[in-house]
Amino acid sequence: MAQFRSGHLGAAAARTELQLSKTRFYELYSDYLRACAQGHAQLWTPGPSGGDHYPDWPPEVAAQLTTLLSSQPPSSYSACASELLRRLHFQTDRASVRRWAIQHQLAPDTRYKKPPQPIKRWQVRDRGALWQYDASPHAWLPGTPYKQVLLNLLDDATRYNTGARLYPTETLLAHFDFLPRAFQAYGLPLALYVDYHSFFFTHKPEAFTQLGQALHFYGVALLYAPTPQAKGKIERRHDYWQRRRPPLLAADQIRQRDGANLLLEQLRPHANTHEIHRELGTPPQTAWDQALAQNRSVLRPVPPCPWWPYVWSLRTPVRVGDDGKVPVGTTRQSLDAPPRSTVIRCLRVPTVTSSTYAMLPIPNSNPWSYSIARSSKTRVRF
Repeated sequence: MAQFRSGHLGAAAARTELQLSKTRFYELYSDYLRACAQGHAQLWTPGPSGGDHYPDWPPEVAAQLTTLLSSQPPSSYSACASELLRRLHFQTDRASVRRWAIQHQLAPDTRYKKPPQPIKRWQVRDRGALWQYDASPHAWLPGTPYKQVLLNLLDDATRYNTGARLYPTETLLAHFDFLPRAFQAYGLPLALYVDYHSFFFTHKPEAFTQLGQALHFYGVALLYAPTPQAKGKIERRHDYWQRRRPPLLAADQIRQRDGANLLLEQLRPHANTHEIHRELGTPPQTAWDQALAQNRSVLRPVPPCPWWPYVWSLRTPVRVGDDGKVPVGTTRQSLDAPPRSTVIRCLRVPTVTSSTYAMLPIPNSNPWSYSIARSSKTRVRF
């Protein structure tokens, strides 16, 4: 330092000899000059630098990052940071992940990012007052040549993702399976915000589709968005899952729909609890809890209705044959009903404890009795 001060040694040579960066060298030189001004130049010693500011991460963290960044397509930096917290309880930020990826030559190619759009949309005040509902066809599973459909539910007030599930195609039966799952988990909202798909909208005045009739039965109204841009919240959630899920499925080598839904059931609560929403400034779980604490919740519990599994089923009238049998799938089953009468056949998604096909049963009666619609009297016996 004395030689540099006297001009006998240049700055580059002094930094090379001391093996210091330019910033650190001039920090020490400023400290040395203060010591000279106080008359303590002979007693001056350099202070500690603070140590290694970027220590090596644990091996399991490095291995997980290598897997996530090497998959095709690779995970984003924010997704990697989120997965490290979810899987290994290792907290870091996207900037640190980016620095690590560049250092280890694992930085993926980034696409052009659109500038953030201004927030111009309205939102409801109470949680459960409006749930945005939409389907997103996308190549969710890696290595498959066809698209699958993600059904998605988002609370408009809190941005809480109340449901997300993958199905082969968007069918009425898929909607009948998806919606009761969300209602049983969180309660019944006042309305769903949907598009003009034929599952929801009919051109006949004051008429319901079969799905609309099931929603109306439990007091859930339908509001229709005039354009896709009007459903901006759920569209951005689609974009979030399209960027997040395929890389994670590729990294974990998940190629089956059941495994993808199992992973989604882990990702969705993690995103609700830990991911800070851009518009709210807080995680959706915080906004969800605040709405309840401030008495801004209009969610209703699911009623103990015996008709619940049959309301959420694909119902078709079936005529009983002269042999007393009705077609069920590829077979014909006997039925305790008069020949040439009409019964209602209910088709549901099969579960562990229920069958795919069922005839509408009478509550509090023999489970093998059926509701019969008399074609001559046009009434149903319950």
